[in-house]
Amino acid sequence: MKDEFFIKRALLLAARAKGRTSPNPMVGALIVKNGKIISEGFHKKAGTPHAEIIAIENAGEKAKGSALYVSLEPCCHKDKRTPPCTQKIISSGIKKVVIAIKDPNPKVSGKGISELKGAGIEVISGVLEEKAEKLNESYIKYITTGMPFVIMKTAMTLDGKIATPDGQSKWITGETSRKMVHRLRSSVDAVMTAIGTVKADDPSLTARIRGGKNPTKIIIDPDLKIAMNANILKSPADTIIVTRVSNNKSNKLELSGTKLIYYQDILELNWLIKILVREGITSILIEGGSSLNSYALRDGIVDKLMVFIAPKIIGGKDSFTPVGGNFFRKLEDAYRIKGFKVRNIGEDILIEGYIQK
Repeated sequence: MKDEFFIKRALLLAARAKGRTSPNPMVGALIVKNGKIISEGFHKKAGTPHAEIIAIENAGEKAKGSALYVSLEPCCHKDKRTPPCTQKIISSGIKKVVIAIKDPNPKVSGKGISELKGAGIEVISGVLEEKAEKLNESYIKYITTGMPFVIMKTAMTLDGKIATPDGQSKWITGETSRKMVHRLRSSVDAVMTAIGTVKADDPSLTARIRGGKNPTKIIIDPDLKIAMNANILKSPADTIIVTRVSNNKSNKLELSGTKLIYYQDILELNWLIKILVREGITSILIEGGSSLNSYALRDGIVDKLMVFIAPKIIGGKDSFTPVGGNFFRKLEDAYRIKGFKVRNIGEDILIEGYIQK
């Protein structure tokens, strides 16, 4: 129970940097001596000192004979901008290391633990493992597959509608849910939408919360119909437009700083995310309409589903549903959700789960 208490604290520290460490994981660490926390640290940004290093340096000589609690296995390789944490741990005189999860990075996985044990340090691993994996689910997907972690978010009424027949969708959910979505945007590298949503809602797709980080904006716009004065082009952070059109407008957009990714004929989203990961994007939040959602599911890019349900009823057979498109799956082949969780967010209900691959 004592180990769980301190690892829980390490996870809370790690979460302070949510959305800011990509492509690195979020890591928190603390040093405990005689049952008391004597120093703490968390990784703030790629290229900056790791959590363990900060905690050890804050502790100074007091680190000798202490226990280190860390949310992820300490690194041991040199293929990065910062030195290996294992060497610092060994030289500091720490006698015990408690770890939430092994690092899935093949350069580290188990090797950091072996190095610490080889130096005579007691190592305990797997404390609050499930919580630690959830915290770094984007990192785990990226480091093990080389592909970004994709969340599909949608908001609908109790009767399963996301917009009226004329496209009205503001606001389906309550203020508490909307604030949560802003936190979600701040936690990912990029937000993806389509031109239909841009034309209907004229969104900014920014993270309007205190200390929030604005994600890169990705717009699927096959025929380059975006207006030059659209809010999404004015708002902070990088913008990427995915299109098959090259003309005067595309030239103007590129000159203004917007990046364009070109494709021919039909866009395959699994091809697109391979391109995006080369741009440094390791996590994506899809905030689109029924068409984009259907293609994202069809192309198999969705990892996690977040559905906000408001206590409202719109009705109408022509009102839009969360997943549309011209194709469907038979009941026996339907997309299945695992790790299903339901909770209240203000007046709304949030259903979360993972797409069973």
